[in-house]
Amino acid sequence: MKKVKIAILQTTLNHELAKEYGAEGLTACPMMKEGQVFYADYAKPNGFCDEAWKAIYQYVFALAHGAENNVFYYGDWIRKPGVAICSCNDGLRPVIMKLEATREEAEINYTPIK
Repeated sequence: MKKVKIAILQTTLNHELAKEYGAEGLTACPMMKEGQVFYADYAKPNGFCDEAWKAIYQYVFALAHGAENNVFYYGDWIRKPGVAICSCNDGLRPVIMKLEATREEAEINYTPIK
């Protein structure tokens, strides 16, 4: 299993929808910042948003387990093998992320049950 690099490309705010539905003073995601980089394999990285993880973990799992040699969805979505461009599921302020397979081996850190 390989590590997957998760780069935060953009934090956005849909002003029109936020004006109609958002809480007063809503801004772009306060948790994720453009330029942040995380590494994941089978588990959510420390400091990574739980909701964003729910939206991308299937892609991380696929890339960590060998999908780096393939393009997703028969090549009609992303043209570069081993890459996925995803967003979290926040409809008012989605965060756009680049997931990329690496050659770095993942380490499984667990404590055996005695």
